[in-house]
Amino acid sequence: MDLKDLIVYQIAMDIGEKVWNIVNEWAFFPKNNIGNQWVKSADSIAANISEGFGRYHFKDKKNFSYFARGSLFETTTWLDKAKNRNLVGESDYNELTSVIKNLGVKLNNYINSIGSRGDQFLPTDNQMTTE
Repeated sequence: MDLKDLIVYQIAMDIGEKVWNIVNEWAFFPKNNIGNQWVKSADSIAANISEGFGRYHFKDKKNFSYFARGSLFETTTWLDKAKNRNLVGESDYNELTSVIKNLGVKLNNYINSIGSRGDQFLPTDNQMTTE
């Protein structure tokens, strides 16, 4: 399996691009303060998934997936701050909240699957959609 076939990676990449496109439209002050942090945390989700994917030991894979989950939570915090400060509209807020929640479930399933059979098992799309 290739990294780009991994559903959690695809969703994380989409979140990063969506956040980038939103922040890119902001004025300097909010972009420099909230925007930079939000983009970094959103991009860190996919970056940690990919770093873990490239590791040879399942404990490393799992550890980087935990980092990705932490970045997912941080991304949620920055989304809430952006909404509270009227930097994100209701539509974008609701869409990102839904996608982030969905990724959280899939990421937890992915983490639970790593090393579950004593090998470097990677779940298929069907296994990633279980809630």
